[in-house]
Amino acid sequence: MVKNGQSPIRKLAYRSPADAPFGIEVMSFRQLRAITEPALLTAPQRPEFHVLQIIEHGTGHQTADFRQYPLRPGSVLWIRPGQVHQFEDIGQVDGTLVLFLPDFLAPGTRAASLAADPFANSAWDLDLRRDPLTMLALEHLRTEYTDGAGDPLAERNELLRQLLTVLVLRITPRPGPPPTPPGDAFSLFRQAVERDFAASRQVAHYARQLGYSARTLTRATLAATGAGAKEFIDARVLLEAKRLLAHSDLTVMQCGHQLGFQDAANFSKFFEQRAGLTPGAFRASARG
Repeated sequence: MVKNGQSPIRKLAYRSPADAPFGIEVMSFRQLRAITEPALLTAPQRPEFHVLQIIEHGTGHQTADFRQYPLRPGSVLWIRPGQVHQFEDIGQVDGTLVLFLPDFLAPGTRAASLAADPFANSAWDLDLRRDPLTMLALEHLRTEYTDGAGDPLAERNELLRQLLTVLVLRITPRPGPPPTPPGDAFSLFRQAVERDFAASRQVAHYARQLGYSARTLTRATLAATGAGAKEFIDARVLLEAKRLLAHSDLTVMQCGHQLGFQDAANFSKFFEQRAGLTPGAFRASARG
């Protein structure tokens, strides 16, 4: 299981168990509760690996990137590297957690593409009673992980890689036609913002970079999200600000500098206008 000592700031790096293959770990919520101190279990975490959760029994709730999700039988929650999450109420929940590194799935597969997509869906529900193939895939992965410890490591890793690929393909919603063409203005703008949001918050910067007018990007973003291009950029900056404040030991000024603000006052004003709290108040609230 992953741990990072006594620091209250929980940025979690992956650490393979001594008896497990490198790159993947499979456990139940019951096991997670048994090996983790309650205070650490409920603390905000920012893993550097994937946490794929499938709920099979009980109800509760969990927060991911400051949005609360209900947990019930059939719930799937996929925490991707860099996202912030917090187990808030999982005392009665059981199911399976699969922890795996970003490069564990075979490149070129649809499963790997889903894992690498920062815009992919993070939560949805399955009807486990009507989907026996999903439960079969989940049980096969759990059994291979638990009972295959005597196999050669390379062979075991490959088996688990393939079984996780099957599970990911089984649990993710069937792909439909994309809502917008992959090369359209909004898709390109969204990718550019994800790459450069800490360098520029100006629509004109992205318009020059992509060869569109600022008005075109605003229209495309409004059609896709209901918000303008500037609001879209600011929302991404705000999310990263919340992540840093809740899960790093950077000062407010350092958080602002990391996001491209020249001084703490401008950063605090930006944050309070959009979050309704000062950065310090948000940090205190997020850390509970």
